[in-house]
Amino acid sequence: MRGILSHRILLSSLPNASARKLFLMVLIIFVFLVVFMASKDRPEFMFHLNKPIILRRWHIFKEFLHSETIQSTAASVEAEPAVMAILEKLNQQIPPRPFHNQSSTTSAKQSTATILNPQRMYCVGDQLDVLLVAKDYFGHRKGYGGDFLRASMSSPALKAGASGKVTDFNNGTYLVSFTLFWEGPVSLSILLMHPSEGVSALWRARNQGYGKIIFTGQFLNGTFPVLTECGLTLNTSAELCQYLDARDHEAFYCLKLSGIHCEALTHMTSKNSDVSYLSPKEKLLFQRFNIGVEMVKNLSIMASPCNNKQKKKCQIGMETPFPSGYTLKGRWITAHCEQNEFTAIQDINNCLAKKLIYLMGDSTLRQWIYYLPKVVKTLKFFDHHGAGIFKTHILLDIERHILIQWKKHSHPFVTKKQFSMKDDNYIPREIDQVAGDSGTAIVIGIGQHFRPFPINVFIRRAINIKKAIERLFLRSPETKVIIKMENIREISENIEIFSDFHGSIQNLIIRDIFRDLNVGIIDAWDMTIAYRSKDVHPPENVIESQIRMFLNYIC
Repeated sequence: MRGILSHRILLSSLPNASARKLFLMVLIIFVFLVVFMASKDRPEFMFHLNKPIILRRWHIFKEFLHSETIQSTAASVEAEPAVMAILEKLNQQIPPRPFHNQSSTTSAKQSTATILNPQRMYCVGDQLDVLLVAKDYFGHRKGYGGDFLRASMSSPALKAGASGKVTDFNNGTYLVSFTLFWEGPVSLSILLMHPSEGVSALWRARNQGYGKIIFTGQFLNGTFPVLTECGLTLNTSAELCQYLDARDHEAFYCLKLSGIHCEALTHMTSKNSDVSYLSPKEKLLFQRFNIGVEMVKNLSIMASPCNNKQKKKCQIGMETPFPSGYTLKGRWITAHCEQNEFTAIQDINNCLAKKLIYLMGDSTLRQWIYYLPKVVKTLKFFDHHGAGIFKTHILLDIERHILIQWKKHSHPFVTKKQFSMKDDNYIPREIDQVAGDSGTAIVIGIGQHFRPFPINVFIRRAINIKKAIERLFLRSPETKVIIKMENIREISENIEIFSDFHGSIQNLIIRDIFRDLNVGIIDAWDMTIAYRSKDVHPPENVIESQIRMFLNYIC
């Protein structure tokens, strides 16, 4: 009773109601502190009291809390409408095609190809159409489409080549269109890469799981390296190191090693596993003699010079047709715009002067940074420390104020060779760090390393890159961004992982996602077919043509 009276006397002694309220608030806070400090969590509380949460830390804290809800596959596809919409569209285009045996699948030998409306003389610039009728091994016409075809035309004596465009009528017939870009004799080719039944099997197998590649992470235990399993998803109840990007729904995991911090991850390697999602019957479709089989027999024509159409100068934002160009005398010529050849070193130097160029992607873009100093002798490598071919590469020309940097993209990155994780970052985060201006250019090239994984991983990354470019254009709309498409590669023994079918789908996705952005496109797929290159790392004449196209976009 006496305590209550003393508090009333104290409160009544305060001058006004505001002062009394302030006193009560201070009293309540004081009581809370006394109780909390007496608890077992007092040391942790005092630590945080001495380090107040500022806005930036709170933002990270919120991201951390949100990231805890991300499941083992980063984020469920169902929660990502944009990813789901593209995936649904692709599933409709690639329906299941069950088959009893190989004889009921498409046969290159039995199928027929006929030139429509054949003419005595063709002009350069004309379109030549071929009707392809797909048949099975018994000679029966197929009732559905979906075969993975590669059409091309060539004149070896002229060092000339180009792609053909395939239109699938989904009833077993295809229209294959060739644009006659040069004069002289032209030979036509249509290869059956995979029958529709094989395409369906590859699509199902790709999206069935993540088990085709094994990642091994190296951590430091003091000064000693120790290894553990890692991956885009790990099917385990063991404790995990979680490397999460909550904003972009990206994730990577490693099995947690006892007593070792997750931040001690230093390097990564990978290898192919023995896991296959194809049935024994499906595997028969991918024997080497069943891949890339010629479907046309001695189809050739002669083109004469009749037309001479004018073209506009190549620039960013132009719609890129297919085919986007052709080779003639070993040089790439764009079909839709007039390009500067950049054969004189002075022209190249003038174009690159005062430029900041960021190459972000896989080793097919790293080829650029190896090729450029062979041509521009004043470009010198700057030692960015690190080791191995996957470290960040930087070229400098101090006098002309040129900086060119290549940095690998982040997970998934598939290679037996060890690479550093110390400065690893996703491309969208790298783009976010670029200030941008009229003298800045970014080239992005991804694809090959995504082929072994479910397609939603690639779709999500492409969407995140698009969003990062949109943010860049808001702060620096004059920055130039170029997308280098994926190129074809050698026919691997492991078709399930590395088939060009996967690359063709990824190129379609890139074109769809970036179609409304003001970016330039370098169609490496088209180029490598025209050059008849069959290596994941194309020869230097292809790299030279890609870089010339890039220079046309930025100058």
